[in-house]
Amino acid sequence: MKNTHILVIEDEQDIRDLISFQLKAEGHRVTATDSADKAVSVVERGEDIDLFIVDWMLPGSMNGLEFTKKLRAQSKFKDSPVIMITALTQPENIVAGLDAGADDYITKPFDLKVLQARVRVQFRDVEAPKRRNPDELDLGLLRIETAKCRVFVNGEEINLTSTEFKILLMLAEKQGHVFTREQFINNIQGENIFVTGRTIDTHIAGLRKKMGSAANMIETIRGIGYRFKDVI
Repeated sequence: MKNTHILVIEDEQDIRDLISFQLKAEGHRVTATDSADKAVSVVERGEDIDLFIVDWMLPGSMNGLEFTKKLRAQSKFKDSPVIMITALTQPENIVAGLDAGADDYITKPFDLKVLQARVRVQFRDVEAPKRRNPDELDLGLLRIETAKCRVFVNGEEINLTSTEFKILLMLAEKQGHVFTREQFINNIQGENIFVTGRTIDTHIAGLRKKMGSAANMIETIRGIGYRFKDVI
């Protein structure tokens, strides 16, 4: 996706300059800052920003994690793609970044070609053509009728519980995105339904069993959560 505006927040000048140069070479417009405090000023100016690349450990009053949470609290940017970059590599760090609202997480050191690919992935949904039937997801072996809450594998309907359907739809509508157990819980809990991380694993296991030959579409990301295999 060309002619998009990307805000890069990175305090290390060499890395910030390299990222900016590569993104500009891809046709993007780039604004770069060295702190979250300055990034907040950019956001508050009312600029249209299509994607954020945010370093976790930043100088000033706010780190990248806090900035992402603040960003998600604003209606204008609650769905804007956020890629977090950091030297923190433990699973709990990745989970914290995703739970804060990041769509993707890249650990340092990283290859700039990988970052460019991750940026393209985040813009893919914007570029993808609209589904002919907005109430249906056709994923090859798997077909989901979203309005009717019906799921078919190889043309045969499978019966899912309400919770299983919510989990499947959450995954399938954002292919390639890693969801943590906490994100599933926040999406499902309510109306006298109480869910824990362990019960999410149980629901996923039951869902995979019912999906049969399509079960491998749901991938486990050890120590973090689950994602739906990228098929579109």
